[in-house]
Amino acid sequence: MSTYKKAGVDIAAGDKFVDFIATKTKGVGGFAGLYPVPCNKDYSLVASTDGVGTKLKLAFLLNKHDTIGIDLVAMCVNDLVVVGATPLFFLDYYASGKLNMAASKQIINGILEGCRQANCALIGGETAEMPGFYQKGEYDLAGFTVGMVKNSEIIDGKKVKPGDVLLALPSSGFHSNGYSLVRHVFGKELKKYARQLITPTRIYVREILKLKAGLAKAKKEILGMAHITGSGLPGNVPRFLPKNVNAVLDTSKWQTPAVMKTLQKKGKISDKEMFDAFNMGLGMVICVKKDAVAAAKKLLPELLEVGYITKGRQQVILEGK
Repeated sequence: MSTYKKAGVDIAAGDKFVDFIATKTKGVGGFAGLYPVPCNKDYSLVASTDGVGTKLKLAFLLNKHDTIGIDLVAMCVNDLVVVGATPLFFLDYYASGKLNMAASKQIINGILEGCRQANCALIGGETAEMPGFYQKGEYDLAGFTVGMVKNSEIIDGKKVKPGDVLLALPSSGFHSNGYSLVRHVFGKELKKYARQLITPTRIYVREILKLKAGLAKAKKEILGMAHITGSGLPGNVPRFLPKNVNAVLDTSKWQTPAVMKTLQKKGKISDKEMFDAFNMGLGMVICVKKDAVAAAKKLLPELLEVGYITKGRQQVILEGK
């Protein structure tokens, strides 16, 4: 039976490290960090940083670098928008042992495409050549994004109560999480599933900002949101839940991507391990009051109704198939 830990990633250890950091500085632990605008007390700057993870190994294997930049932008701006912020600008860090101009142009074009999808500007970054530090043909990427939100419009989950409804937007696949386990299971067959595996992370900025604005016009609101990344639904949805409620998700309400089912079968991976490592087909989970569901679906017909809020202890309960 394959597990994420056997593939080299200890999610529990990572969570403990974040908890440790949170004891040392304020504001750590959410999807993005907020900082009050010094000259305007009505607004906050919002910042997020992330990388692409070992999905880079797939790009190296396939010698395909034109979409990995989209992943980079997506992992940052999706974390930004869940607190209600509008992304403003993006910066990247790109490091390699020796600069490959052809691959580098593809990477930057991908970053520019990601910024276009997120409606933010690429304003700079850092390109570093570090001979002897990276293997031939390999590189690393990190991204940084800053946005802004009106303080009265910050989405933090504090208003979430029993009876509220959970909606979701589908993912485009594995996004940029769990690739150490993916590579561990598929091994030499990675190229066989390359098309599904290299699909870039979906960027949800336009949809979420449209939903936020549309609900506001209808005098409704988004109560809480979670970008489903590492630790999956059980690890990310609680990040917007108050301590006295649970989120109940009906897994029969959406389709798990076929490639994830193939991975589970080939690796003999338990359902719990799959839900802890992957998004399982949902990239963004959104909480609204019951009377806002119809308006939300009208604004975004793609929305799926996947669950509800009950009394509890800040946990995710999986029901259904």
